[in-house]
Amino acid sequence: MTEPVVSKNKVVAITYSIVGDGGEVLEQSDIPVYYAHGGVNQMFPEVEAALEGCTIGDTIEVKLPPEKAFGPHDPDLTFVDDIDNVPPEFRHVGAEVQMQNDRGETRTFLVSKIDDGKLTVDGNHPFAGKTLTYSVTVNDIRDATDEEMKKGVSAPVLH
Repeated sequence: MTEPVVSKNKVVAITYSIVGDGGEVLEQSDIPVYYAHGGVNQMFPEVEAALEGCTIGDTIEVKLPPEKAFGPHDPDLTFVDDIDNVPPEFRHVGAEVQMQNDRGETRTFLVSKIDDGKLTVDGNHPFAGKTLTYSVTVNDIRDATDEEMKKGVSAPVLH
């Protein structure tokens, strides 16, 4: 029997880490995450392309500049206000605040800083403006169903 290979119409289980320019681990999953290769998924195209042809146990590394990852940091999405103007439940770093513009569009902002009576909220993705290195290991490969290719894989399938 031939060893399974990452290719279109396969569900692939991966573990990964995302490392910033300074070598800091920004995100890591030691529990396998499943995705439909070549189908609906949330993979960056460069990472998915690097995984093409891999077998179980293979590890790839892909470095993505901000333009290919979460975009540049947009200073227009950062706002500072007096902490007294902010409801108490949002007065801690990491709090999520939903804000709506005059067109009715909603965006999530994170409280990113509290300093000298001022609170800063940021609507940028936390990884915006960063060059990221993805280190991805293939843990499992199986055939995908038609539905998984069209809708993606929502949960791990044990077999």
